[in-house]
Amino acid sequence: MSVLSVYDIEKSKVSELEVSDSIFGAPIKEHLIYEVVRMQMASRRKGSASTKGRSDVRGGGRKPWRQKGTGRARVGTIRSPIWRGGGIVFGPKPRDYSYKIPKKARKAALMSALSLKVKEDKLLILRDFPMEEIKTEKFKEVLDRFGLKSVLFVLDKSDPILEKSSRNIKDVKMMRSEGVNVYDLLRYDNLIMLEPSVKMIERALLS
Repeated sequence: MSVLSVYDIEKSKVSELEVSDSIFGAPIKEHLIYEVVRMQMASRRKGSASTKGRSDVRGGGRKPWRQKGTGRARVGTIRSPIWRGGGIVFGPKPRDYSYKIPKKARKAALMSALSLKVKEDKLLILRDFPMEEIKTEKFKEVLDRFGLKSVLFVLDKSDPILEKSSRNIKDVKMMRSEGVNVYDLLRYDNLIMLEPSVKMIERALLS
């Protein structure tokens, strides 16, 4: 078991938290991180690009000229792909780019990403984040106190006050513990977790 420090929003160390080495001290498997991020990015592709083939474009019902006797090349339709205004050959059509990799590999990649944050000293655990009203300025003051700019903030449960206080700050994303993923962990420089969310993630990954 590793021990991580727990702070309050005044940047004072208030306690220590024992965490599992298999999650926050796991070997960094870069190849799995790469595969999972690639899978996530592929799943986010819309795949909505579409072109019209020769049967889809307008016109072309009449044969432009007779087959023989004109000295010109034979043509069956003015919507041939080699003509201006013709159909597109092998153009893109709506498709699904998503695919899956094994669940064990996804878990291992997530553990590697969390361990990487600990190794780089980019993980901050807060006891809580008390806010009685929606105040972006107050939320920003806490981030400035710790010297953080690009932050992924992980909550143990929904907190509308915190979520609304942070939504207008650039490079800050708020999510619940069950939504933690490899892509977002790498996208943001720092990771802030409320103390209860650490244990929730451990239970989910060790189950």
